[in-house]
Amino acid sequence: MTGRVTPYLNFGGDAREAMEFYQSIFGGTLDITTFADLHRAQDAGQANLIAHSMLKGTTGVILMASDVPKPGERKSASISVALGGDEADLTEYWGRLSEGGTVTVPFAKSPWGALHGQCIDKFGTTWLVNVTAKSTA
Repeated sequence: MTGRVTPYLNFGGDAREAMEFYQSIFGGTLDITTFADLHRAQDAGQANLIAHSMLKGTTGVILMASDVPKPGERKSASISVALGGDEADLTEYWGRLSEGGTVTVPFAKSPWGALHGQCIDKFGTTWLVNVTAKSTA
């Protein structure tokens, strides 16, 4: 059996905006199901909230997310999304993810030789980006 870990992010009413933002960075397809689609909206204010969404980015990035249906119930989890590899796209991803957010570790050469940075994006998701040098061997 092969396992896969996929980040599942929770938002307090802005999951659609966040997932569309991530799609603008990672490309690919975004599937969205609202509480109304599932006939699970408890009131009109919940109808357009996201019950489940999945982004399948063009380079293999997969993210899932939903809105917490009741305001104030967003659970804060100690989670960071780590993005790594040797692709030049990761440098662009860093710039877009950190724009409008808070850089907690500047994107620079790390002691282990990779370009590395950490940020909290404008939706509150913590990202760790690590770009390794391509092997010439």
